[in-house]
Amino acid sequence: MNQLIINTQVTKGHIRKEIQGQFSEHLGRCIYGGLYVGEDSEIPNENGMRKDVVQALRDISLPVLRWPGGCFADEYHWKDGVGPKETRKKMVNTHWGGVTEDNSFGTHEFFELCRQIGCEAYVNGNVGSGTVQEMNEWVEYMTFDGISPMAALRKENGSEAPFPVAFFAMGNEPWGCGGNMTAEYYANEYRKYQTYVRQYGKNKIFKIAAGANANDYHWTETLMKNAGKYMDGLSLHYYTVPHTWKEKGHALGFTVKDYYETLKKTLFMEELITRHSAIMDQYDPEKKVGLMVDEWGTWYDVEEGTNPGFLYQQNSMRDAMVAALNLNIFNKHCDRVRMANIAQLVNVLQAMILTEGPRMLLTPTYFVFKLFADHQENELLDSHLLTGEIEEGDVKLPALQESASIAPDGTVHVTLVNPGLKDNQVVTILTNGLKPTHVVGRMLTGAMEDHNTFDDPDLVADQPFVSFTMTTSGLIATLPPCSVVHLAIR
Repeated sequence: MNQLIINTQVTKGHIRKEIQGQFSEHLGRCIYGGLYVGEDSEIPNENGMRKDVVQALRDISLPVLRWPGGCFADEYHWKDGVGPKETRKKMVNTHWGGVTEDNSFGTHEFFELCRQIGCEAYVNGNVGSGTVQEMNEWVEYMTFDGISPMAALRKENGSEAPFPVAFFAMGNEPWGCGGNMTAEYYANEYRKYQTYVRQYGKNKIFKIAAGANANDYHWTETLMKNAGKYMDGLSLHYYTVPHTWKEKGHALGFTVKDYYETLKKTLFMEELITRHSAIMDQYDPEKKVGLMVDEWGTWYDVEEGTNPGFLYQQNSMRDAMVAALNLNIFNKHCDRVRMANIAQLVNVLQAMILTEGPRMLLTPTYFVFKLFADHQENELLDSHLLTGEIEEGDVKLPALQESASIAPDGTVHVTLVNPGLKDNQVVTILTNGLKPTHVVGRMLTGAMEDHNTFDDPDLVADQPFVSFTMTTSGLIATLPPCSVVHLAIR
């Protein structure tokens, strides 16, 4: 028997909505065909943005969107993507498939997409191949509401009012595709570049430094020591790869052993956040600098017959488990984790949505984000889970995992994950300080390889969860194998 004790009157931090953020890069069919089809497309659109995709993203309260990359950000020159589309400069996307980028989706289009979704904008600047002047002028172009050359150019290009830039990063993965820099060198570059990311008027930009690749703790130490006082956030990238980077494994056709190995590897996120946070605490004990996990998720070998540079992969219940486990970890570390952005939004890596011409489907990962949406802007509750272990070969996983929060209206929200493939998990939930009178449950469950296809787009979806009974001190719930459950308790 599992037991979850929730102290409903003891809070431990604020769960910012941006923890459920997303990532969109000029990569494969994420932007073109996924989010943007152009104003002349027969696919229903508003100002070029797919109506079906935008509505799906609104339905999960997407809070923040990162753009234009990723590796693409450090070869992106923003002036190529503004002005009349017929005169915009074309370029070769050298990172992702060697295809031609026509820059028809640029700054104005990105902010139009954010407007339609109702989300905040996270813009990634070019340090790798760009200049300080280029970045400075982009920020002026986007945010200055006065008389200046860049503000005048923005108005000439159709936007009288400035754009609301909530978050801005100086470069991406400078230790790799963003310039192959050392930590010491990038720390100095960050200090220089961020100086010229000016704060104009009421728009206050949250400045983000490019952080570590997984367990590169030296990178975090160096950045916090040499540039910590100049940043608001420091990023962290970690992908869940079942096998090796050379042979990652397949999104479908995997074994039970592959399933459990994948979950074991994704739970390494807990150690990463704990250890990077400990380093940050040394230099920032007041936790003013947020940890921004702005690239995370599963990465498999691409689907057979697709462009290897497009990173297109299917999305199964295994991916749903990965998403849920990570979102609970982020919630639990909300005192330091300020934002997280799963990679990526549409048609790339662990996508929320897949499209094929006019058709669209929602993936199991999408429904996990739907189940977690009620945690946004809540207070993390003190909770303690007593649970056993699942053993599969040499892999051991907790039998259950959870996080709990309280909304402004007093509703307690609990998300529980049963990652096991064989057994139901019965859990007694004690809500200390709250005697439940009303409980609503939703659930996502299925076999480990269940996924949606364009021929069967509704195989996997969330559904009501009713396998619980209320008690005088809480409730008793029975979670089926391979499931994510959300409970709203009043």
